[in-house]
Amino acid sequence: MTTSTAAPASATVAAGAPASPGLTQAGLVTVLLGAALPIIDFFIVNVALPTIDADLHASTATLELVVAAYGIAYAVLLVLGGRLGDAFGRRRLFLLGLMLFTVTSLACGVAPDASTLVLARAAQGAASAMLLPQVLSIIQAGTTGERRARALGMFGATGGICTVVGQLLGGLLVAADLWGASWRPIFLVNVPIGIAGLLLARRTVPESRSSNPLGVDRWGTSLLAVSLLSLLIPLMEGRALGWPWWTIALLVLFPFAVYGFARVESRLERAGGSPLLPPALLRTPGVRHGLTLAVPYFGVFGSFMFVYAVTLQSGLHLGPLGAGLALTPLAVAYFVTSLLTSRLVARFGRRVVPTGGLILTAGLVVLAVSTLLAWPDVSIWQLAPAMVLIGIGNGMTTSPLFRVVLSQVPADLAGVGGGVLTTTQQTSLALGVAVFGSLFASLSVPGSAGYEGAFVLIIGLLAGLALLISALARKLPDPR
Repeated sequence: MTTSTAAPASATVAAGAPASPGLTQAGLVTVLLGAALPIIDFFIVNVALPTIDADLHASTATLELVVAAYGIAYAVLLVLGGRLGDAFGRRRLFLLGLMLFTVTSLACGVAPDASTLVLARAAQGAASAMLLPQVLSIIQAGTTGERRARALGMFGATGGICTVVGQLLGGLLVAADLWGASWRPIFLVNVPIGIAGLLLARRTVPESRSSNPLGVDRWGTSLLAVSLLSLLIPLMEGRALGWPWWTIALLVLFPFAVYGFARVESRLERAGGSPLLPPALLRTPGVRHGLTLAVPYFGVFGSFMFVYAVTLQSGLHLGPLGAGLALTPLAVAYFVTSLLTSRLVARFGRRVVPTGGLILTAGLVVLAVSTLLAWPDVSIWQLAPAMVLIGIGNGMTTSPLFRVVLSQVPADLAGVGGGVLTTTQQTSLALGVAVFGSLFASLSVPGSAGYEGAFVLIIGLLAGLALLISALARKLPDPR
């Protein structure tokens, strides 16, 4: 019953969508460049935090806010950013988001103190939320068929490679200490890239928008923001602050805010209004099953990247550059596999994602065993086989997952669909870091399990989740 009501609605909207100019290869490269910048910046700070601490003398809670302020603003505003693109033009919002991202990157790079850096990071996250949903919307509106599948594969490859490149580039820039600027080049490097992207986008990216633009759902937007803030702020800051009463109060508020958001959206849809997150969209099989799988998958990925970076620097003392280089095998394997996923899906269909989950599980197990056998003299070469397996597993999962979710989103709701998917991605990344990062931090202190025991335990837990991901992926619709 649920499926039969959702599908016709989607078809109706899609049929009414205006024809959009095709997205050229140059245009695709340009929007992927725009997608790369926010993803890189989400992770680039990880390896620079010790240097930022030494330079700005920030407290632990403030340092975590440098990461959290970006992630929270990013996650809270993503759906709204996609909705604005549908209404006012996706190219226009892409250009505006990229311009604001460039300006806020400059503000981060010249921040004189930690408080200013936190505020600039929050503004940078808001700019990213305006920019990134337009990428998926522009791809969906400007491509069809196998070309869309290849473009989504490239988007998945971009997301995966930039997640790793963020930490690798951060390590290289911090180690280079360009012009004695310490950590600041990790943000300043975005400025010339952003300017180049703006010039390219004006020439190569076609404009598209919804033929039936939806109004602003004020209550839905407010309740979604409250829901995400009441979950992410205490989970990301509670441990560093010693769990004051207000963090517990926010966690208690969270389920009530989610319930209120769901009621408001359902009531608005029944009344014929324009909910921020249309419930009918979530009832389509591809979106429902895909988002269910996305939560544990991106949670595993985000927590792995955080715990791995901390262990390499603090446990094995490889430094920021060594920690970045240790991720190179994963990056290469992830990138190559993502480019091949459209062919793999065309041949093997729904079996690709479950197989990717099994390979990811194997890679995490190999990593745990390799670490146990060689600690504390673990070399980058000893980690490389596990990194390759983890990269292949992630590459076989990410792009088909994006394809499954977006394949059933009508063209008129492309911004909403892209916003929902990227919100789920960013929230899950943050949740993974908050939950497993906090557990790792509590276990790795002297007198407890230490870095070796904490790392092996967390990797073992993530391997169990990866196995669950493989099982859940069997329920996905065929990506073809």
